[in-house]
Amino acid sequence: MVSMVGLTAPGSVAVLKEDDERMTAQQVRVRTLYSGISAGTELTSYRGSSPHLTKHWDGDRRLFRAGGDQLVYPVTALGYEEVGEVVEVGDDVAGVAVGDRIWGTWGHRTNAVLDGAFAAARRLETGVDPRIGIFSHIGAVALNVVLDADLHVGETVAVFGLGVPGQLVAQLARLNGARVIAVDGIASRRELALELGADLALDPADGEVAERIRELTGGRGADAALEITGNYRALHEAIRSVAYGSRVCVGGFFQGEGTGLALGEEFHHNRVQLISSQISGVGAALQHRWDRYRLWSTAIELASRERLRVLPLISHEVPWQDAAEAYRLLDETPAQALQVVLDFTGGAR
Repeated sequence: MVSMVGLTAPGSVAVLKEDDERMTAQQVRVRTLYSGISAGTELTSYRGSSPHLTKHWDGDRRLFRAGGDQLVYPVTALGYEEVGEVVEVGDDVAGVAVGDRIWGTWGHRTNAVLDGAFAAARRLETGVDPRIGIFSHIGAVALNVVLDADLHVGETVAVFGLGVPGQLVAQLARLNGARVIAVDGIASRRELALELGADLALDPADGEVAERIRELTGGRGADAALEITGNYRALHEAIRSVAYGSRVCVGGFFQGEGTGLALGEEFHHNRVQLISSQISGVGAALQHRWDRYRLWSTAIELASRERLRVLPLISHEVPWQDAAEAYRLLDETPAQALQVVLDFTGGAR
């Protein structure tokens, strides 16, 4: 039997079971080592706030339509930050051996059967901390934001939101040659961003974030703002913070209507560009060179070489059987947690 973490209803986490999947000669079986919980997309399912609960995404028309039939409880397809160890290899699989560590997306489950070619393209280098593997997807999300923002050396970038993706975005923006001003209401996250290379961190509770950013840029404003909170008021402040004609790249997963967003003010008068960044694809100007696999593999390569520091983002490692408590921690006390990891190893590393 395969055990997995699922949701039986909003706020209700359970361990579910299903029969082991049979392997073909072209597949491998992977035993999960670690799985990261997304404090963004996953929590919308946990809280019952995801638009997929009440609406249907029509992939052909690329429109949401009435009728939520894509996300139905019990939710078993939960989790997209996994790393595991190969325990069985099909006869026709090349480039993968028992003991190889594989990164990818297969959910919070004790094991999974994967295509052999998929696994061969996602092997972690020997000696790399396996926990780095859980950052392939969230690292790709952050990298996509920075690519969409079209940053340049010497520019000033304001990063709104210092959860896991925001921390990664701030680091990647700095790798891109930008001066990074980090904005978040949680002191520990601001402190961590500074430790990881941000030039300055601002607390929105102090007020006048946009005014302070303009003071720091000689009155001009930030060359770009990267919005990673999914909070409409933060988005409004990001818009206020950028220079005339500049870009706000939006990577947060917003829920509900836009309370706190006043588009008739700075957005309108400063001709601000709003760019949506979402991991289903890359910007049109980059599609001939970049795809999702390149995003994923680049994030892992940067993390493996410690150019992108991901392990300091892990705040909690809990046995996977205690997943319910892990979700409660992220939902109810976010100031105490950053990247929460489900440990499937039984404590061995």
